[in-house]
Amino acid sequence: MKVACYARVSSEKQAEKDLSIPAQLKSLRKYALAKGWEVVAEYVDEAESARSANRPQFKEMIAATKRKTKPFEAILVWKLSRFARNREDSIIYKSLLRKQGIQVISINELVDDSAAGKLLEGMIEVIDEFYCNNLAEDVVRGMTENAQKGFSNGGTTPFGYRRMKVVVGMAQKSKFEPEESEAPIIKRIFQMALDGQGGKEIAKSLNRAGVPTRSGKPWGKTTINKILQNAVHTGDLVWKVKNRPVVRTSGAHPALVSKEDFDTVQRLLLNRQAKARHPRTVASQYLLGSLLCCSRCGAPMIGCSAKSGRFSYYRCNRALRHDPEICRSGWIPKQKIEGFVIDRLKEKVLTDANMVTLVKMVNEETRLLASGRQERLEEIEAQIESVSHKLLKYYVAFEKGTMNDEHVAPRIRDLRLKQMKLQQAKDELQIDLEENESAELDAELVLDYVQDLRALLSNGTLMQQKAFLRSFIRKINFEPDRVAIDYTIPMPAGEDGNCKREVLSIEHVGGPSWARTKDLSLIRTAL
Repeated sequence: MKVACYARVSSEKQAEKDLSIPAQLKSLRKYALAKGWEVVAEYVDEAESARSANRPQFKEMIAATKRKTKPFEAILVWKLSRFARNREDSIIYKSLLRKQGIQVISINELVDDSAAGKLLEGMIEVIDEFYCNNLAEDVVRGMTENAQKGFSNGGTTPFGYRRMKVVVGMAQKSKFEPEESEAPIIKRIFQMALDGQGGKEIAKSLNRAGVPTRSGKPWGKTTINKILQNAVHTGDLVWKVKNRPVVRTSGAHPALVSKEDFDTVQRLLLNRQAKARHPRTVASQYLLGSLLCCSRCGAPMIGCSAKSGRFSYYRCNRALRHDPEICRSGWIPKQKIEGFVIDRLKEKVLTDANMVTLVKMVNEETRLLASGRQERLEEIEAQIESVSHKLLKYYVAFEKGTMNDEHVAPRIRDLRLKQMKLQQAKDELQIDLEENESAELDAELVLDYVQDLRALLSNGTLMQQKAFLRSFIRKINFEPDRVAIDYTIPMPAGEDGNCKREVLSIEHVGGPSWARTKDLSLIRTAL
């Protein structure tokens, strides 16, 4: 894999106390070499703050990723703080790079299978999702306000119109105005529709008359029907975005067709349809999709409805799709099981005490790793001292003439080679210790994030809630008499240890209070 290295220090003072540019680049190259990756480019910003994107080498690196042929597949940084400290810049540029198929890799903030890695993975994914969605909300809010004032939010200019620039304060906005060469064609199309012609007949008529399209291609039935159904030709600006109310602004620009004629055409089009279209399948509204599994047969439990959609359930996919006799795990009311899992997460995960305990666990593991490195460093130093003593003895023996060159030279050469390798290992360990000396989590910072996560779990969108669940829950196994939750990270379980799996016995699913906890047992698992 081809990679680029990015290194930065904010100031000369920081370069003195922090890891210098050469040291950062050395670590990045070493990491790439160990992975078997090829470093094809290096970008360096000296005395530049990461709080903004006003960094010349950073800009050049981002520009390189936009080329038709990708110069590299990943960007290596010493720590994510070298890439950006401004959350908005970080999310925006990482999103841009992901679209190009390029990832940002921090060589000192790796997500692994350890407790620290799992906690960081869950926290980073959920928090990034939370703030990324907040940014999207701000953008949508601004675009909604823009559309309400009758200004275009971009996209394809409708046939019959062109864009004109309007200065509003210090900004430039876009509005539609009739295009002289296309407006008469729109009026002609609507008149033919009022005369009773369908989209296919109108397209044929225009093609026979040599009426041009904007692209130069022949007119088609689909294109004609889209024009006839577009309310923009009545002077209304219609703007919509997924899962949002449609914004309709009347009189936003000059009309090419009266609203009366437009409504008449819509009725004619509806009458020409052979039958009403089947409603499209809406996006899944089941929160536990892909998490909930049937313990009896191992198949996923999927969302389904009953009584003409009035009731929603989860059911074993094998029983639902094939034969109910294959698996008798039963039907799970959607609201009850989802509420049960959310309540359990609030009690189990999102408490200050539990999060502080998790932070302590992570920091203890971090300190243990650092302690192991320090012990290894002391061992290497002892070995270097021993080799140095042996070399000194051979040097003294050679000078005194008690040993000849034939016997001394090979031994000195072997010892010097061993000394050099030990010194290299010592240097690498010292760099690792320096780079990870401040890697511990700040409990207060994590607790600040917990406030956001509580709000997200209670009031967030379905997408945000799903992101949260997938970050902290690996799997939920269901049987008629119990639910087993597998967490992605060890959960605090008191003074006697930690658990990754929680088994909750519950009443039968058909009962009025089936989700009431009867007994709790924790299955211990090794970290």
